Amino acid sequence: MADRDATARVLPPAGEDDHGDDRRGPATPTTPASRAPRPTVGAATARELDTLIHERMRLGIVSALATHASLTFVELRQLLDATDGNLSVHARKLEDAGYVACTKSFDGRVPRTEYALTAEGRQALERYLAHMEALIRAARER
Repeated sequence: MADRDATARVLPPAGEDDHGDDRRGPATPTTPASRAPRPTVGAATARELDTLIHERMRLGIVSALATHASLTFVELRQLLDATDGNLSVHARKLEDAGYVACTKSFDGRVPRTEYALTAEGRQALERYLAHMEALIRAARER
């Protein structure tokens, strides 16, 4: 009997690790199949979100360009209430990804930078919006 008590003190209770919590997950579910939880569609969809667009400033840039044929750097900066540096960095990332086209020119002696959403950028935004809609539907179904 003494050996059994010593073992009980050394080994954690079944289902628990040495931290005192159950990290192996629940035992076999006892819930009937009709009441078993459904796979999480929202979680799978969340993993598929385009993280390039998902960032707030980049989503703002892409959204603004989706509703305008083109916008200048100054127009975007004012619309998004962004700093020059912040807008520049995020616009460059979108440009590098092929989502935004950037055209530089001069208006007299003043430089003019103009942005437009590319076909690839519009498709990426449509995919992003479809994923967000799926997440919203999944959250509302719960």
